[in-house]
Amino acid sequence: MQLNFDRRVADSLPTSWVDRAPLALRPYLRLARYDRPIGFWLLALPCWMGLMMARIGDGLVLHDLWLAALFAIGAIAMRGAGCTYNDIVDRELDARVARTADRPLAAGTVTLKQAWAFLAGQALVGLIVLVQLPMIAIAVGLASLLLVAAYPFMKRITWWPQAWLGLTFNWGIPVAYTAATGRIDLAMIVLYVAAVFWTLGYDTIYAHQDAEDDALVGVKSTARLFGDNSQFWVAGFYGANAILVALAIWLSRAEPWIVIPFTLYTAHLFNQVRRLDIEDGPRCLDLFKSNRTTGLLLVATMLTGTVF
Repeated sequence: MQLNFDRRVADSLPTSWVDRAPLALRPYLRLARYDRPIGFWLLALPCWMGLMMARIGDGLVLHDLWLAALFAIGAIAMRGAGCTYNDIVDRELDARVARTADRPLAAGTVTLKQAWAFLAGQALVGLIVLVQLPMIAIAVGLASLLLVAAYPFMKRITWWPQAWLGLTFNWGIPVAYTAATGRIDLAMIVLYVAAVFWTLGYDTIYAHQDAEDDALVGVKSTARLFGDNSQFWVAGFYGANAILVALAIWLSRAEPWIVIPFTLYTAHLFNQVRRLDIEDGPRCLDLFKSNRTTGLLLVATMLTGTVF
């Protein structure tokens, strides 16, 4: 089976600081996706959302800065570990897809043994971060390991791997919320479900970059499942997210002022839907990356609730 490897999409081009790093480090930095920091943001932002929502009506305390920093470090370590594990599992598939053919394991610039050792080192950093948290948050964090371990296999067995990614990537919400409050409640659960719908939307957009190659190698995704109807599905996912975020905010008894940043947040979501063109790979990537701003707007929305 021959794929067109000259058809590169934007996020596979060498344009980051990683390409100026020492030569021996570059494969590891690419294995952990340091050349694509959007993933770090999308893992850290749910943690900050959970932390901010935990403080709605009560206000932030100094210890929250320490927690926010821990979550940032943990997100970097665990996203890198997750990407490394994903590449270990997917190394043969990656070699057959244009966008991923130059990843270190697929291209042979690191060995499987080196990748496992690098994965262990990153996981150790994540564990050190986790044990700084209260016991209930540690237990919640450890519960995510099953989700993480199973994720790379989902695209082989279900058309909905983006849903599994949503469950995995947004686990920081319950971890952060329990770290700050010591409890699990309905508002937290609703926010978590809302974030899963958010991920379903943005990762469907992202998956359209690979839809053609995925079809050739037999990889499943919501992008392939929805096809030309993807814009309507993404609108539905984002609509569900907006409704559930509003419900979580209401359950948290936030002051009415919070509607102002919440409106900006929802406007940014649906601007993605308006601009979506599934045939335009670079635009899909741009829209996907814009979810850093989406997430920051929701963090700002929750932060408003801690102030007023």
